[in-house]
Amino acid sequence: MTLEMMFVLILLLAMFTALVFEVARPDMVIFSVLVILLLSGILTVEEALKGFSNAGMLTIALLFIVAGVIQKSGLIHQMMEKWLRNSRTSAGAMIRFFVPTSVLSAFLNNTPIVVTLTPIIKKWCEDRGIAPSKFLIPLSYATILGGMITLMGTSTNLVIHGLLLDLGMKGFSLFTLAAVGIPVTFIGLLYLCTIGYKLLPDNQSFSQRWKEEPKEYIAEMKVTQAFGKLGKRVKQAGLRDLKGLYLIEIIRGNERISPVRSTTVIQIGDRLIFTGLMSTIADLQKMKGLELETGTNIDLDDLKDGTTSLVEAVVSDQSFLLSKTIKQSTFRSRYDAGVIAVHRNNERIKSKVGDIVLKPGDTLLLLAGPDFVAQYRRSNDFFVVSALDTPEALKQSTKKGWFSIIMLLVMIGTVTLGWLDMFKAMALTVLVFLVAKIITPQEAKKYIHFHVLLLIASSFGIGAAMRKTGLAEWTADVLLDIGKPFGLLVMLFMIYLLTNLFTELVTNSTAAVMMLPIGIEMAQSLQVDPTGIAVVIAVAASASFVTPIGYQTNLIVYGPGGYTFMDYVRAGLPLSLIVMLTSVFIIYHLWF
Repeated sequence: MTLEMMFVLILLLAMFTALVFEVARPDMVIFSVLVILLLSGILTVEEALKGFSNAGMLTIALLFIVAGVIQKSGLIHQMMEKWLRNSRTSAGAMIRFFVPTSVLSAFLNNTPIVVTLTPIIKKWCEDRGIAPSKFLIPLSYATILGGMITLMGTSTNLVIHGLLLDLGMKGFSLFTLAAVGIPVTFIGLLYLCTIGYKLLPDNQSFSQRWKEEPKEYIAEMKVTQAFGKLGKRVKQAGLRDLKGLYLIEIIRGNERISPVRSTTVIQIGDRLIFTGLMSTIADLQKMKGLELETGTNIDLDDLKDGTTSLVEAVVSDQSFLLSKTIKQSTFRSRYDAGVIAVHRNNERIKSKVGDIVLKPGDTLLLLAGPDFVAQYRRSNDFFVVSALDTPEALKQSTKKGWFSIIMLLVMIGTVTLGWLDMFKAMALTVLVFLVAKIITPQEAKKYIHFHVLLLIASSFGIGAAMRKTGLAEWTADVLLDIGKPFGLLVMLFMIYLLTNLFTELVTNSTAAVMMLPIGIEMAQSLQVDPTGIAVVIAVAASASFVTPIGYQTNLIVYGPGGYTFMDYVRAGLPLSLIVMLTSVFIIYHLWF
């Protein structure tokens, strides 16, 4: 091993460590590694920037816009609501829900699909007294499975396609992966509808817990000069024996008084932290001199006249809010909404609301104005935004909605018939959307997930460094030495397992970009079709079922479903094994 190879290997290990321990956002970690490779001279400027002009990466950017237009139409929302209306049982609803969801995911980016459908399925569950936690992880898994069917089904497939083109190979056709993706999706959905959902917890939804378990929530009230009980003890001030309400902490400057004793004296400026019934808190704010701290100038009384609403929002992995306390993020002025409660892993965070440092997947209960849902539904700061009482449907002309769906079908047809390649077809579709004023350039910009593109483009440079220094060839030789005595089938399982481990620990695109050079070197040494190896890596990189961090859709449903990390392991590990066994055996017989 040369010094350059050792340097790149150390950088990769440091990158993995930073990603696993969430030192910074994944795109910033990988971009930092790319900059180091550039400054060290291992990569030239052209090599470092090659990923930013890669056809696969640019196709993903266009796919975000197309998916955003379809989501904006609201037709999927309406059709799924009508489709589910006649479902009476959980098993029947799963089949009716997840089969079309998987089909949609084969042709649209699965992130907006999950964002759009999560509120629908939650409401359907709540109306029938069914735990949404039985449906939301399967929703994510169904979109992941469906994404394996076509080239455009997931960014991973497009990334590998772009890499193959860069290496002078043919790349994938639109349905190259269908031979594997269709049977894998069928078997995976069969597992989810028969065994998988039984392994998931029976958690109530966030809104149901809001109504039925109010002691899970906290509120903060500030004592002002007008409070008539200043200088009185807690009990004398009438704050000890409140119906459905409990004073758990008093914050006085830098001092925290907890537990609160009956003899504690109330002073001006005290911040009183209560847990209990929000209806009681609403009554308590009528007490002169106590002000509810929601982080905004609206209060609970406004709920009665409809000027405000209770809103549920899930923090995204690219949110401005990450790694800041709610107070530091100036939540009030930025969103004109107040955070009433924060849930993480189905548990209330025992801290002053303003001091909570937010993480991806946290579920916020907000007191917000009537326009909040419409304004921030597509914000990069939140995955899912929905009012707890009357979720606002997306509004757009039905004609424009059907036109956008027809354009998508036409695009698929032109690619299938070979008239245009994927990038040209996507570019033409987006151009038509802009000319027909289905979307504005400003909207198109909002639909693009720039952090995902930065991550993918930077990953291309890291893959180039692995090839250029010989690290990919060296790693391939090590794997060949281990697996060659056991035959090609065992080596395919090794490649799959290593790729799948990377995708669970870091991200699917990074795993694909790192493993493909290794896989191509192995294919050349074994003198076998590299397309088969590429398909193994594509499926393994997408099959992220065991952790909430490996795939974005898993993170989206993390908070709304009230899941823990082990819920993903319990339901996802059997599915991961099923997908691995099915896909590897099919690939082995079709390509080798």
